[in-house]
Amino acid sequence: MKRREFITFIGGAAAAWPLAAHAQQAEPMRRIGVLAGQENHLPEFEAFRKQLQDLAYVEGKNLAIDWRYAERGPDQSPILAQQLVDLHPDVIVSITTPATAAVKATTGNRVAGVP
Repeated sequence: MKRREFITFIGGAAAAWPLAAHAQQAEPMRRIGVLAGQENHLPEFEAFRKQLQDLAYVEGKNLAIDWRYAERGPDQSPILAQQLVDLHPDVIVSITTPATAAVKATTGNRVAGVP
């Protein structure tokens, strides 16, 4: 390879480098909504987080979890379910029966795994 060809090759590669860098896509951020009756389900939540980490989902890196707790009673669940739906999560996890019913009603019965 001659000197001129080499300089042309290096110049072309340098010009194309930014285009290649922009072509790389970052890992998409996944969003999970969680609706629970109370915040006292902490052992289950920690196990949930651990399982997600085992699947390479890490909060703040490639995963956002939006937590909602119906601490004032089950009447609060429909409001909290609507808040979660408005965030457009990839999935909503409900912990209690009232939370599951609220999510089911809010999403128009598009709930998987619940009879």
